Amino acid sequence: MLPPVPKVSTFPELNVRTYVTYGGKPGIWFVSLDAASRLAVAAARRFYGLPYFHADMAIEPARQAFSFRSERVDSRGHAAAFSARYEPHGDRVEAPAGSLEAFLVERYCLYSIAEGGEVLRADIHHPPWRICPAAVEIAENTMPPPGIELPDEQPLAHYAARQDVLIWGPRAAGD
Repeated sequence: MLPPVPKVSTFPELNVRTYVTYGGKPGIWFVSLDAASRLAVAAARRFYGLPYFHADMAIEPARQAFSFRSERVDSRGHAAAFSARYEPHGDRVEAPAGSLEAFLVERYCLYSIAEGGEVLRADIHHPPWRICPAAVEIAENTMPPPGIELPDEQPLAHYAARQDVLIWGPRAAGD
């Protein structure tokens, strides 16, 4: 395991994900991941089998708020864009055990499918996320794949500061 490499391991990223349990172990299934790093996209696709796509992205701080935009430039996925302004409110705390927030953020593995169809799991380690509620104004969101419609309601939003994570290589999920 190597420590984070400056300018290589720090980049904007946006994911569309769902939550799954396989073999009794809860984890994350990524529908798509967009990143501003071509290197990260290539590595995650090759070594983890994840649906990563290169995107033109920017995060701009504005007082207490942030503006975020992403436009997928990778032709391997559908045309996708996202732009929003968000602002954290309150102190960041660990999500209470058993809460919806803990269900959403405290996942310690991800799943993918190998070329042969085998389910793979990669374990993840990080300290508990420290989150706070956030207000968000979404200007554009075409991230969901065709056929998935988003509800016409205000999304649940939380803010967390950047956090380093360790991710082990994928292995057969049944191991």
